[in-house]
Amino acid sequence: MNYKLIHIFTSEEVRFQGKPLQDAVVEFVRRLKTAARCTVTRADAGCYESGEVATRKLEILSFNMPVLIEIVLPESELSLVLPHIEEMVSDGIVGVESLEVVVHRTRKHLIPRQIRVRDVMTPSPKTVAPTASAAEVVRLLLSSDFDGVPVVDAQNRPVGIVTPGDLMERAGMPVRLGLLEEFERHHLDELLATLEKRSAREIMTEPVVTISEDKSLVEAVNVMLAKHLKRLPVVGAEGKLVGILARVDVFHTVTHEAPDWKAIAGRNVAVSDLRYVRDIMRRDMHVVLPETSIDEVVRVIDDNDIQRVAVVDTQGKFLGLICDRDLLNVFSDHKAGLWDRLASKLSFTEMGQRHKAFLDQSQKISAAQVMKTDLVTVREDATIDEAVRLMVSRKIKRLPVLDEQGKFKGLVSRDSLLRAGMAQGDIAK
Repeated sequence: MNYKLIHIFTSEEVRFQGKPLQDAVVEFVRRLKTAARCTVTRADAGCYESGEVATRKLEILSFNMPVLIEIVLPESELSLVLPHIEEMVSDGIVGVESLEVVVHRTRKHLIPRQIRVRDVMTPSPKTVAPTASAAEVVRLLLSSDFDGVPVVDAQNRPVGIVTPGDLMERAGMPVRLGLLEEFERHHLDELLATLEKRSAREIMTEPVVTISEDKSLVEAVNVMLAKHLKRLPVVGAEGKLVGILARVDVFHTVTHEAPDWKAIAGRNVAVSDLRYVRDIMRRDMHVVLPETSIDEVVRVIDDNDIQRVAVVDTQGKFLGLICDRDLLNVFSDHKAGLWDRLASKLSFTEMGQRHKAFLDQSQKISAAQVMKTDLVTVREDATIDEAVRLMVSRKIKRLPVLDEQGKFKGLVSRDSLLRAGMAQGDIAK
């Protein structure tokens, strides 16, 4: 493998855009996100063209010590890097030599280990007091783009957290938060009136798991995975709430910081732990045919406690996806029937007696008429990083996985991506 070795002979006093040159070069190489490595060595002694001598001898005051910066990279990338290096070095010598590389191995990390929680958290999150009503929590969540509210005491120390799961399990909310606004206003008003009687203290998850803002992001993700958490309140030195860390914050970091591992592997670099979507996707997905009636789709969703089903043809080719929100849109004229079904857990027989028009319509509409077809999908041979980038850029939580023939293979979720990514050498020892 043909590589080039760039040598930069400079000194610790040299600056580029206000930064020490060695720091600026390291940051530049890091942001290349390519198959390159950079090493900085600070010498013990040396001299310069000016006649100055730098030494560590006690009888001479040491200053402006020599610095050697070396960059190893594939030969094909030299023309993209060298002009920038020449521009950055205002005092020093830049040289290039050929390097015959026998093997290039690297271990994949989804998250750079120098990143701290404070670097990526959402600062100063909205909170509620323990005495706040569950209705107040719901109103706050419905008016915001987050889905968890820390509960804090008078000193702003977190004592709990209220999640959508808490609202359904402990407050009796009949549908997930994302569907509430799809129903008639009087249904929401009735629910909020009921929730006014419950306090945040009664329904919150406690004790709350927190993370210090000084911890590494890798440590925080390990905690989230071990405790099965989607979000973590972040505390400062005095235990007061300073931010909140959600999975989406982690994914934004991965998208921004992680290199293109597939491209690096394509340079004949042996990348250990390089995994693909096919390795982590959920395969036990429920599917229906396009001619399946909607009442049967509802049964599948209800009986299996899921939010979506895939629609495939008889050969298994992916046609579309149906989620619970799509069903609400179909039955816009019969949402009372769906609300009864969800809120009271009515059987289909009971629901049919109360809402015959709803039941009749559900038997006449097919899955093909309801399914969403303009969906973002991912190939099973895509890397985890590619799937993360898709989810972040399109703001989606799950991706249908297809093979090269377009056949449906399963779904990949944020949780599965994070778990797989952290298994690749990132777990803190």
